[in-house]
Amino acid sequence: MSLIQNLPFEWLVGLRYTRAGKRSGRNSFISFISLISMAGIGLGVAALIVVLSVMNGFQKEVTDRMLSVLAHVEVFDARGSMPDWHAAAAEARKNPEVIGAAPFAETQGMLVRDDVLRPAIIRGVLPEQEPSVSDVAKQTRRGSFNALQPGSYNIVLGIELARALRVNLGEKVTLALAQGQPTPAGVLPRLRSFTVVGIFEAGHNEFDSALAFVHLTDAEKLLRMDAPAGLRLRLSDMHRAPQVAQDLKNSMSGDLIMRDWSKLNANWFAAVQTEKRMMFIILTLIIAVAAFNLVSTLVMTVTDKQADIAILRTLGASPRSVMKIFMIQGALVGILGTALGVAGGVLVALNIDVIVPFIEHLLGVQFLSKDIYYISSVPSDLRWPDVFKIGGVAVVLAFVATLYPSWWAARVKPAEALRYE
Repeated sequence: MSLIQNLPFEWLVGLRYTRAGKRSGRNSFISFISLISMAGIGLGVAALIVVLSVMNGFQKEVTDRMLSVLAHVEVFDARGSMPDWHAAAAEARKNPEVIGAAPFAETQGMLVRDDVLRPAIIRGVLPEQEPSVSDVAKQTRRGSFNALQPGSYNIVLGIELARALRVNLGEKVTLALAQGQPTPAGVLPRLRSFTVVGIFEAGHNEFDSALAFVHLTDAEKLLRMDAPAGLRLRLSDMHRAPQVAQDLKNSMSGDLIMRDWSKLNANWFAAVQTEKRMMFIILTLIIAVAAFNLVSTLVMTVTDKQADIAILRTLGASPRSVMKIFMIQGALVGILGTALGVAGGVLVALNIDVIVPFIEHLLGVQFLSKDIYYISSVPSDLRWPDVFKIGGVAVVLAFVATLYPSWWAARVKPAEALRYE
């Protein structure tokens, strides 16, 4: 209490004006409008925190599923193949951030089963080394990823690709490659029959519907190569992939081409970032509307308190002090509303995995149906820099909203204000 009493009088008067007077119904109404403004700011801040957390959660979930199949960095030899891939892998592992390396070869083809044709990416890998750079072996739902043996011409399909081709384990599919072979009848596509020995589910439609794995030796024979096309690397921190790729290019010998996962999916990440920016702008407008409600609240307060302002001016208060009083009143409303919004938004974002199922159970609905979406629960990834940015924007908007009413209060002339008192 003594701390409050030691504050400058501008703070004491500003704090007093934020509460309703006991004898004035008008003061009660003004305080009610202040509460509405505070609630509006709080709701806007909370909504923005929750929405951005959910968008971050979806982005993280999709990225994790993508990188369970994709490599963090791919290394290619400019000559077209990498005969001494063991030495290249050893060089790459010298970088402390590289935790896995495996050779691969990749091509595009058409998988045929009876009268069904489906385009696919065929990736040749070594089953014993692939777990060091991807999670496909763990994601194999039926069959075994280790059944890919050299010369066996076995194949592991994505679950949606297998469903589209209507094949099960042990059945045959035919791979048609675009690289044709000359015959007396003309150039014909090269065909090869494969036996389905596994079906994986990555949880990402792009891979589940268009990706297939074969043994590296079989892929090299199909592509008429004598060595892998390159290396796939996994890093300890996937977010540092562009920097690590540049470091590897400088440290590894040979004419190498580096490609990190962010470049492979540049369009998708650009679209997500654009959506997040637009959502931030749209929801910030909600905070702005609530913040600028303070203008009407403060204008009503200034009109109601003109006699008080005149008395303060008569007692020696400067126009700057009067302006400071109303700026403090508006800023307090904005800060309190922002604090409530941050607390509510963080609480909801951290417990959204409990709140959403409760609402679904209460209403008897499912927001993300398992039959339509691969992500059936609403993810959330709360990032504190976003929280601080949102809180800062809300406080700044509330402060800006106080400028005009405070300036108007400072221009009140004591003689005119007290003329009819």
